[in-house]
Amino acid sequence: MAARVDHGSEISALRERLAALQLPQIVHHRRAIILFEGLEGSGKKAALRELASAFDPCHVSVHRVMFDRRQSSQGHWLAPFWGQLPESGETAIFHRSWYRRVLDDRVLGRIDDKMAPRAFDEINEFEAQQRDHGTLIVKLFFTVSPEVQASRIAERANCPWNRAMRKEEAVTAGDPAYARALADLKDHSDTRWSPWRMVDGDDEAGAARAALTAIADAWAEAMPAEPPHLVEMPGRAA
Repeated sequence: MAARVDHGSEISALRERLAALQLPQIVHHRRAIILFEGLEGSGKKAALRELASAFDPCHVSVHRVMFDRRQSSQGHWLAPFWGQLPESGETAIFHRSWYRRVLDDRVLGRIDDKMAPRAFDEINEFEAQQRDHGTLIVKLFFTVSPEVQASRIAERANCPWNRAMRKEEAVTAGDPAYARALADLKDHSDTRWSPWRMVDGDDEAGAARAALTAIADAWAEAMPAEPPHLVEMPGRAA
């Protein structure tokens, strides 16, 4: 019999590790962006809750990205995200992201398939600019099976508050158009400076552990291991 994985203790240890790793980011004034991308019901929010309990909230902002018909007709479609980029020493977390343009908007017919290549070019340039300014980007894509997604959406529909909060149509994991859009996503935006980390969202606890592990590993690789040189305050005795 296979040993049972204790996700709870592993996640607890990962939260402690992330809390410690955030300190050099803050002290060394490093910027970071984390994307939680994937369909409704893929376990993104469960993982985000675990991350939120690990990081110092004073140095983190969370942005929920939804379709806004008003923004779609006002200026460049990436413009809203420039105002949500992190300040020095801060982390910006996006629950969904600019990739909705080439996923949901494409599947639901809000943009033509012919517009997707240009959108990918603009996204890659946008992310490269962040990299060139020293910003760490961690892109997590949560996958989910059609059966698990349908079960979770049905369960949420039983709660009247969840029904009231829902504002848009859900793209389904079994939609062939979504499968094509996801294949294009992997082909055209899995770059050297911001690769995708795929997370199996069917098991929410396992997905949270995988997501936090990927973030912690990226932080450990990118953030300085030593504190900056401490300058004595004027008048302080040696």
